[in-house]
Amino acid sequence: MSSKVRLSSLLRGSAIGLAAAFALSSCSGPTGTEGAKTAAGKQVAAVQEPESSGAEPRLRLITRDQYLNTLAYVFGADVRPDVEFAPVERVDGLLRLGTSRAGVNDTQLELYQKTAQFVAAQVIEPTRRNFVITCKPVNEKAADAACASQVLNRVGRLMFRKSLEKDKLDELVGHANSAADRLGDFYAGLAVSIEEILMSPKAMLIAEKAEPDPKNPGHMRLDAYSLASRLSYFLWDAAPDEALLKAAETGEIQTEKGRARIVDMMIASPRLKDGLRAFFDDMYDFEKMTTLAKDALVYPAFTGLTAEDAREQTLRTVTDHLITKKGDYRDLYTTRTTFLSPPLAALYQLPTTKGWIEYQFPESSPRAGVLTHISFLASHSHPGRSSPTLRGKALRELLLCQPVPRPPANVDFSALENPKAEHKTQRDRVNFHLENPVCAGCHRITDPIGLAMENFDGSGRYRTSERGATIDASGNLDGKQYTSVVGLATALHDHPGLTSCLVKRVYSYGTGSQTTKDDAEMLKFLNARFESAGYRVPDLLRTVALSKSFSEFKEAAPAAAEAKTASAAPATH
Repeated sequence: MSSKVRLSSLLRGSAIGLAAAFALSSCSGPTGTEGAKTAAGKQVAAVQEPESSGAEPRLRLITRDQYLNTLAYVFGADVRPDVEFAPVERVDGLLRLGTSRAGVNDTQLELYQKTAQFVAAQVIEPTRRNFVITCKPVNEKAADAACASQVLNRVGRLMFRKSLEKDKLDELVGHANSAADRLGDFYAGLAVSIEEILMSPKAMLIAEKAEPDPKNPGHMRLDAYSLASRLSYFLWDAAPDEALLKAAETGEIQTEKGRARIVDMMIASPRLKDGLRAFFDDMYDFEKMTTLAKDALVYPAFTGLTAEDAREQTLRTVTDHLITKKGDYRDLYTTRTTFLSPPLAALYQLPTTKGWIEYQFPESSPRAGVLTHISFLASHSHPGRSSPTLRGKALRELLLCQPVPRPPANVDFSALENPKAEHKTQRDRVNFHLENPVCAGCHRITDPIGLAMENFDGSGRYRTSERGATIDASGNLDGKQYTSVVGLATALHDHPGLTSCLVKRVYSYGTGSQTTKDDAEMLKFLNARFESAGYRVPDLLRTVALSKSFSEFKEAAPAAAEAKTASAAPATH
């Protein structure tokens, strides 16, 4: 029988007998309010960070990509098991916030164990073992405690995100030695303990801990290892590397100067692309691309490979524009520079390419920015037709942080599903919603902007007419008139909600906390810094990572803390 469990009891009674027991206390860190050079070389004026309640410690399940990115760093880039993790719910626009609410069932535990077995077996293969096993056993057919200790200490430290306690290391070495003697193979014995490390709750869960802030009475801060992890998962989407762990061990990470050095190092690293890809993949709701399918009779050129490449196209565009070119975030929605692959060329009605190439749509093209990428157009459409409502809703919710209410029950969709002959275009058909008082309230904020994207069918292919009628792509975004999707892209570029939404998402993503009204002044501060930095995203990441709110919070009064603990207590059923 498969039973769902909460994070607090995750992995309890798993196949190798490991239990999760994590106690979280309260948390705090450096200010990051000093003036700084932006990526564009512009000096940002020093602005005092406002007082904030801060972001408390979190206990959350590691994501699939975080796990894979960590494995690649620890064991080598070619060790990438094909594994799927437990699904999580989207909270306030981000899957990342849902990882603290995730549950794991017995089937998924089995999958984790098989993955750990696969990785351990890969690591000890003769062609790969030198990457991790840097020592040579005295006898390859017997136990070697010294060599096993050296390997397991490094692997455990990186996977657990902190130095191993002596008792734990001795236990792992003992298991490796026993298995090596029993199997007559040092490497096979080592694999047993590596598998144990990979299946440990300390590897599968991110359990942040806190300590009193010695410089700020009444406040708490993340302890050094928790701060290293929060920074690393935020900026690199992976566990801390050797340099970060060393900074935690020495305490450098808890100093203002040291933390600034570390954050600047992380932002300058090529691994920042992994972190930025993970963030935008989450913000753009791209997990749905893995199962996106179209009616093969209506859109024969759209395949699973098309969906995969469409996702990759947008993420390549994002990292190239924001990191390589250090561009203005708003220009993502108007830039004509992107990347193309052979499967995408057909839908973009362009000559087939050889592999991935950088491509710039001409000024006369109807393609400009992310709104005209196949990833956005196809994922927010129906299997057999486009959808102004879904596209408009996605623009509002994903890019402007404006929630759109769910439709009321028993809505009559007949005008859309079985349109009258005279209703040739989507504009004709969605007018039904605008005329229906039950539907009009919501559809007035989604359909007019969604109709601007009607020059693209449900697969994202460009068209000028529908059922013989010319498509009208004019509209209005919160008072800004336009006549085409390029005009909509410009209106979105200039919309103040575009940048404030990104700031809100980045802050929530980095701290793992859903924003509340108490964060209003902090968000205002971050928006001002983002604007003064020319809307360069690496500068926004730096400001968030160096802020007090990223690692500190006020210690709750005893009564309030007890009430909160009681309300958050795990279910026992």
